[in-house]
Amino acid sequence: MSAQKKDVGEYWSRNIGIIVPCLVIWALVSLGAGILFAPMLNGIHLGGYPLGFWFAQQGAIYVFILLIFYYAWRMNGLDREFDVNEE
Repeated sequence: MSAQKKDVGEYWSRNIGIIVPCLVIWALVSLGAGILFAPMLNGIHLGGYPLGFWFAQQGAIYVFILLIFYYAWRMNGLDREFDVNEE
């Protein structure tokens, strides 16, 4: 295997290593906190609303936006490391 193919494989391996935890967090927050665990979380109130309702309506969106910024930040670093950045 050539050095370039190793680099491509390593790049995508590290890329997947960033994507998978982001997807797991997204699923836990949106499906878990917003739907599956909502009855348990509804005993806690945030801003006057039950926490399960809050995650289903707003919290999952906030976490998703934070994950987008985190992914962009990590990928910029990875792109610079493998010299495939756009700048």
